[in-house]
Amino acid sequence: MNGIINFLKPPGMTSHDVINFVRRTTGLKKVGHTGTLDPGAAGVLVVCLGQATRLSQFLVDDTKEYRAEITFGLATSTGDSFGLVTAQGNAAGLTEKTVRDSLTAFTGEISQVPPMTSAIKQQGKKLYQLARDGIVVDRPARKVTIYSLKYIWGTGWGSTRPRALLHLRCSKGTYVRTLCEDLGSYLGCGAHMSFLVRTRAGIFNISDSATLEEIKAAAIDCKLMDKVIPMEKALFGLPVVTVKNGAATAVASGSKLYQPGVYQMPENLSEGDLVQLVGPEGLLAVAETILDPEYQDRLVFKPVCVLQAQAGGN
Repeated sequence: MNGIINFLKPPGMTSHDVINFVRRTTGLKKVGHTGTLDPGAAGVLVVCLGQATRLSQFLVDDTKEYRAEITFGLATSTGDSFGLVTAQGNAAGLTEKTVRDSLTAFTGEISQVPPMTSAIKQQGKKLYQLARDGIVVDRPARKVTIYSLKYIWGTGWGSTRPRALLHLRCSKGTYVRTLCEDLGSYLGCGAHMSFLVRTRAGIFNISDSATLEEIKAAAIDCKLMDKVIPMEKALFGLPVVTVKNGAATAVASGSKLYQPGVYQMPENLSEGDLVQLVGPEGLLAVAETILDPEYQDRLVFKPVCVLQAQAGGN
């Protein structure tokens, strides 16, 4: 069982809980995910099965989309609703227009200081491990990109704790709770992220994701493969190079693919491109294009991630 499940993680379940559930349900040991979701958050969690666990390195750079609720006038120790209150402000002066207008300041490339609740390592430990011990360390700011940030809905204007619902499309490594905190600081009243849903991760949309209950039912009905997305589809953004039958075994062993072993390839490939090498039994490897040292006008495909240990060939 090699492929990907677009899992709809419910609130209250950790990403590791999801992995354990999938392991129990499928009987597989090799199960992983491409990007953690906080326990209190919901939404798309991309779960890789079997050989597909090797693909995570090619999926983690994908853009993500979130729908976040932000509560103004209250800052917390964790930046979300699960932390201790650290500051209270009066947000009664905020208006919908003020919030809408402020969003442009957080669109494009911005700097963020990772929260102490993150899994980034510092001093040999993950930040959230240090936070559990009551240790707070300085963290260097990181550049992230907010491709779009839209106001969806708001309520409580004129009260001390108004709320707004935002939708954002962002780069890998963006911390939405930090975005909410920074927006609250920018508006002078403080804020925290009161709820979060990841609506898209790369090509995986929440409208296509499977719930825990649906995965359980599919396993009982022996239809679990209906919920598993083929590895080739997950890599749809990479060009496909079709390998001749006779070269498939060598490619599956990690050998370079030279032009005589190529059955079909797209035009306009350049040195340094990543491609899928597909043989008679499906996806064999992800490879990087390099120039043939003997024929500079030809490309050679060097596997960087082999996905089939064996493949048939004649």
